[in-house]
Amino acid sequence: MWGFLKRPVVVTADINLSLVALTGMGLLSRLWRLTYPRAVVFDEVYYGQYISFYMKQIFFLDDSGPPFGHMVLALGGYLGGFDGNFLWNRIGAEYSSNVPVWSLRLLPALAGALSVPMAYQIVLELHFSHCAAMGAALLMLIENALITQSRLMLLESVLIFFNLLAVLSYLKFFNCQKHSPFSLSWWFWLTLTGVACSCAVGIKYMGVFTYVLVLGVAAVHAWHLIGDQTLSNVGADVQCCMRPACMGQMRMSQGVLGEKTAILNVLEAGRPGQPRLLASAGLCVLSLARPSSGFAGHPGRPVLTVLLRPLDSSLPLWAPRPNHVQCLPGQLRGRTSSDHPGSATGGGLRVPGHSEERLWETCALLASFPPGHLPHDVRYENGRGSSHQQQVTCYPFKDVNNWWIVKDPRRHQLVVSSPPRPVRHGDMVQLVHGMTTRSLNTHDVAAPLSPHSQEVSCYIDYNISMPAQNLWRLEIVNRGSDTDVWKSILSEVRFVHVNTSAVLKLSGAHLPDWGYRQLEIVGEKLSRGYHGSTVWNVEEHRYGASQEQRERERELHSPAQVDVTRNLSFMARFSELQWRMLALRSDDSEHKYSSSPLEWVTLDTNIAYWLHPRTSAQIHLLGNIVIWVSGSLALAIYALLSLWYLLRRRRNVHDLPQDAWLRWVLAGALCAGGWAVNYLPFFLMEKTLFLYHYLPALTFQILLLPVVLQHISDHLCRSQLQRSVFSALVVAWYSSACHVSNTLRPLTYGDKSLSPHELKALRWKDSWDILIRKH
Repeated sequence: MWGFLKRPVVVTADINLSLVALTGMGLLSRLWRLTYPRAVVFDEVYYGQYISFYMKQIFFLDDSGPPFGHMVLALGGYLGGFDGNFLWNRIGAEYSSNVPVWSLRLLPALAGALSVPMAYQIVLELHFSHCAAMGAALLMLIENALITQSRLMLLESVLIFFNLLAVLSYLKFFNCQKHSPFSLSWWFWLTLTGVACSCAVGIKYMGVFTYVLVLGVAAVHAWHLIGDQTLSNVGADVQCCMRPACMGQMRMSQGVLGEKTAILNVLEAGRPGQPRLLASAGLCVLSLARPSSGFAGHPGRPVLTVLLRPLDSSLPLWAPRPNHVQCLPGQLRGRTSSDHPGSATGGGLRVPGHSEERLWETCALLASFPPGHLPHDVRYENGRGSSHQQQVTCYPFKDVNNWWIVKDPRRHQLVVSSPPRPVRHGDMVQLVHGMTTRSLNTHDVAAPLSPHSQEVSCYIDYNISMPAQNLWRLEIVNRGSDTDVWKSILSEVRFVHVNTSAVLKLSGAHLPDWGYRQLEIVGEKLSRGYHGSTVWNVEEHRYGASQEQRERERELHSPAQVDVTRNLSFMARFSELQWRMLALRSDDSEHKYSSSPLEWVTLDTNIAYWLHPRTSAQIHLLGNIVIWVSGSLALAIYALLSLWYLLRRRRNVHDLPQDAWLRWVLAGALCAGGWAVNYLPFFLMEKTLFLYHYLPALTFQILLLPVVLQHISDHLCRSQLQRSVFSALVVAWYSSACHVSNTLRPLTYGDKSLSPHELKALRWKDSWDILIRKH
């Protein structure tokens, strides 16, 4: 029993030194001086806001896609002890000492580094040579655009990592199926394939392209599995018919029995493969289950529509919740239906502060001055003056300062009349701020950031020659008739100022520090027709019962809660959140560095990510042009060769052995197919596109490139001399790619200041925007 103690315990391990070396080089290229530059670089200004939201436990809804990618970046901030206190307001802003730059950029860098050895393993799993696998990995290693994107707090490298992991896991699962089905490794790789696909979808919706690719290849393999006659297992009742005593009977019913036997053979053929087919179905279920679980941990529930929010058992209900907005008064929190950078669903109309009186432009510098003691020389930076009224802004989250009272201008009481009178389309109303009882007002004073629009404020009487102009006409945009009643949640309304005909509008501009980076509200004078930023709806509504200010404030701070008996399932809430993100309309305006998909293939564009404030050091998203052009040529060669082989196979001419043909087809399905599904859909998208959207497709092109080169060497070069010459050309080609990578290195890492002459020398295409500082 204890005999094993008499012998030493020996553990043997096969270590692929090439894989170790590639991993080390990948880590070195991505992690070297990772904290440089210690400044906000391009889209870090965008993702950083959401990381701060996570760190501060602030609820938000992002229109760019699922939350899992933001969670990955936030994990880096959590590991680095980030408290979320940093103002992500501009590209190039220096990070403060409390921002753990290395930790925030670590996970994308690791994902980019590990993509190098994964490219090596994918080509090996496709049963191509070690040299081809090394070539794919080294191309991934030196590609400048991939290096740049993975060294910053961005999501493309993480998406590429999970795309490659999904392909690699499926190939290992497929190869295990040949020699060790249903083994522990077989189940492991199947499970990892589903997890990787779901993580790719959870990072960005673009990940669904690779998910569809893997699922399509798996479906084809499953279809071939069903038709594999070597797996057939004919039932005993059919076998009995083959006995001599039954032969005559079988001949008499040959037509009927033959048909039944054929059907049975098909069904029985699938019997040993049924667990494999069920495993493929499980792959689909697992892929869909993982991204939904990511949403369960995302702090996004408070930005769901109120139509579903009362059915969420984890959130309080406001009671009573009448359907019709009543005059005299109702209390509301407006929420615009427009969207803009940095806001969840547009934001609630808000008077900032808690019983504080902050004034336009003076709120930061002169907040301590009480009304009536303000200096008369308050000016904006461009010399314009403010009205000294109470500030009104837009804010994307729930706050007690979002409550407004809908007041009938003919009455002075701030309680609901009995019986309540509903507000209808075309009615005149006043909007009174619930916490300060000041009326929403606009007048012929220019807005702080939109000088062609009117300032919107809450009126304060300073005994100055500026009368209150606080009457608004209600227009129900989605009305069925001109007598429609204003309904909470359902009605989309506009507020038109009676005196000036200006429309209450969210400009989308972020106020400076004195406005706490909140969003500007303006009176739009020339608003014609429908515009999303002028449309509002009542998200929460209840009747006020107290005329006393203190009692009213207590009501607003302490809403009543009632029992929730109608609970939506998690999947119903998950579907609602998905729909909201898909329905959100992001800003589709042209960007200086936006581009079209046609410009990506030939690298006719670039993106200036960062410029040093004092020197000419700069970072660009700029690819290795040798690799990009070669990848496009390899794709064209693969398509032409495949068409040629297919035409000849129709004539029963087989240029390739069957195993080589199957390798060629599988490599094309995954690599060329991966490029197609990650590139062609962008031609159908109506959104602002950038060069980095092409990077997932580029990685599949890079995987295809050494496959085509090996195929040419093995099957098209007829003699040893031709193979030697071709190998020498490949070495020269790869050397030129390394030279280009090293030449573009200053623009990849941004750690070297170049002279204007050197920068001009790097502008190999007129369409490249290389920044040259004028001294």
